[in-house]
Amino acid sequence: MSKPIKDLAADAYIDESVTFESFQLDARLLQAVKRAGLHHPTLVQSHAIPLALQQKRDIIAKAATGSGKTLAYLVPVIQTILNYKANAPNEADEGSSTLGIILVPTRELAQQVTAVLEKMILFCSKDIKTLNVSSDLSASVMTALLLEKPEIIVATPGKLTNLLDTKINYISLDNLKFFVIDEADLVLTFGYQDDLNKIAEYLPLKKNLQTFLMSATLNDDINELKTKFCRAPAILKFNDDNINKDQTKLVQYYVKTNEFDKFLLCYVIFKLNLIKGKTLIFVNNIDRGYRLKLVMEQFGIKSCILNSELPSNSRQHIVDQFNKNLYSLLIATDDTDFLKEGDEGEEQESVEEQTDNQETKDTEEPNKEQNTKKRNHTEVKQDKEYGVSRGVDFKNVACVLNFDLPTTAKSYVHRIGRTARAGRSGTAISFVVPLKDFGKHKPSMCPTAKRDEKIFSRILKQQSKLGLELQPYSFDPKQIEGFRYRMEDGFRAVTQVAVREARIKELRQELLASEKLKRHFEENPKELQSLRHDKELHPARVQQHLKRVPEYLLPDAAKQGGKKPRFVPFHNPKKTRHNKGKVGKRRTAKADPLKNFK
Repeated sequence: MSKPIKDLAADAYIDESVTFESFQLDARLLQAVKRAGLHHPTLVQSHAIPLALQQKRDIIAKAATGSGKTLAYLVPVIQTILNYKANAPNEADEGSSTLGIILVPTRELAQQVTAVLEKMILFCSKDIKTLNVSSDLSASVMTALLLEKPEIIVATPGKLTNLLDTKINYISLDNLKFFVIDEADLVLTFGYQDDLNKIAEYLPLKKNLQTFLMSATLNDDINELKTKFCRAPAILKFNDDNINKDQTKLVQYYVKTNEFDKFLLCYVIFKLNLIKGKTLIFVNNIDRGYRLKLVMEQFGIKSCILNSELPSNSRQHIVDQFNKNLYSLLIATDDTDFLKEGDEGEEQESVEEQTDNQETKDTEEPNKEQNTKKRNHTEVKQDKEYGVSRGVDFKNVACVLNFDLPTTAKSYVHRIGRTARAGRSGTAISFVVPLKDFGKHKPSMCPTAKRDEKIFSRILKQQSKLGLELQPYSFDPKQIEGFRYRMEDGFRAVTQVAVREARIKELRQELLASEKLKRHFEENPKELQSLRHDKELHPARVQQHLKRVPEYLLPDAAKQGGKKPRFVPFHNPKKTRHNKGKVGKRRTAKADPLKNFK
């Protein structure tokens, strides 16, 4: 069975009145569908597939994340190409060219769609070849694959535009039959409007070009795409009831706190295991992610980093390993720089200006550090195809923690949408910095926090319109105060220089890992298990004593029955070289460390 595909068809959206056999699909395609463990289509599939195959209608579909939108357009695309080649084999061979284009907003989503597509053409791969041109392949390899004239191309708008603008005609759209824009609203918010206008000029002026616009939300921006690419489309809107049902399973909390106490609360929450399951933490810039990782590292809390600075191979591998439950804590830099709200105008620009000014100020250091920071800053700004809050398939996320509140209410919806998906329950916690507390603790300050109160008020109004509310996260401040001095001690060790060095070290490690992933691990997949992304980065001052929580600091609930928070060390004590024969022997709480000191 293929779990990645089955996850796209959650039970909450299944249409049991229809089967895939009733669509009269090619036997090879039907076999691939069954191999994926799919018997009944989802609602969006049961309506979109017949309209596309039998009536040849253009489709604009709104359906919730996890409702099966990907197969809703892949099945018609594959089936029609198979029919085309079966009915006119000579014509198809002579005019070998691209028959289908699938546009997605991010490279991560391109890889996800390509993986599903390859499973669907498993038994007809001789007749249908596919290529993800947004993948991290060398120019020579990509050219060789393009010369094979793949029938289906998956790309981001920017990458496709670059290929179409080249003097060499790598892609011929003369016989194009399908044009798909997945996550259509996000494609627009990521600033691809100019690229779409260029692509429209290359599309053949034929009436038989079929278009699919798929998205979890539909808004006024989609009307422009509808006018440009569609002709008399069938507009499908599904799962509004199911979306509301899923959102009721999402419990939303907020905590009004100062900037330093964000780190203190994270320490307490994760050290005492107050959140069960995997947590996705969002921060607003790359340095914030490394600072939080290093601070948590002081207390023995493992985490891994995901941001636009890392190579795409490593990013995809980190997501895969997170989905396989190898990591329980992922710190992700959000793509809020590329998400804008129409009602924010000058305020949004002022925030970006403040952020740029802060980053520019940070770069005013001598020589090597200055050049490194400028290079990293440039890379982040240029990589607009990176997306975390949407476009990445995170599985089974129990909690989304907005360590830094997003800069738009729209981005908040995208972030919390990573949990409570497909009928599952989830929790969202947001830290909000009151304006009176902004800037009082410079080392922990985030420039975007200046507008937290304004953004938070918009979020409250937005969720209220949906019939949802954010509740205050209740805790006993007195119990947390006992951990403050330890956090102050650990935080002091994480200087700006330590953050900078950790960032460079992580980038070096992931660049090496990316090359291994690209060349060696394709032939040795089992060795991927030895590659981990949650290794310690080590600030200048490592304080091992902070990793253990003294019993007198534990809340009364944690002391009952002698139970203590479970601590998972970074290194397996059974494999440590310094044990010297004492394999597997653990030091108990009563052991005196001075007796073993030599």
